[in-house]
Amino acid sequence: MRHGCKQNKLSRTHAHRAAMLSNMAASLIKHKRVETTLAKAKVLRGYVEPLINRSKDDSTHSRRMVFSYLQDKEAVTELFREISQKVANRPGGYTRILKTGIRKGDNSEMAIIELVDYNENMLKENKPAKAKTTRRSRAKKATAETEPEANAEEKVEEKPAEEPKAE
Repeated sequence: MRHGCKQNKLSRTHAHRAAMLSNMAASLIKHKRVETTLAKAKVLRGYVEPLINRSKDDSTHSRRMVFSYLQDKEAVTELFREISQKVANRPGGYTRILKTGIRKGDNSEMAIIELVDYNENMLKENKPAKAKTTRRSRAKKATAETEPEANAEEKVEEKPAEEPKAE
């Protein structure tokens, strides 16, 4: 029975799972987003978020603890220099999982896991949007857009009306 076991083991041994999560976490920190299966993304979120939280306190002990999980000096440096600055005021929820559909080969659910503060497209949407328009105004815009095209056609027809020169 698995009464107290909350983590998905992903059908791997402990050593394989630890190495895989370490590599995926380092890739996520370096590249800011990783495409993987939905099950791996959910497990990776539980693995990397405590590391990001620990990076808020830039001490030697914190760096050594994070390095023991990541085993990648560049990823640790990136985490403590850049990422910790961006997430300093965020109380949690440093990653976002976006479902992308299914993989063609084995029909497994795919997802993108990314760091929340590094997605420029999502950050742009927070700006105020244009005022809502009604359906009627859309119809008026459509007629206004087609009128210039009709005027352009009339102008084209007027040009060939020149008389040929007589010799």
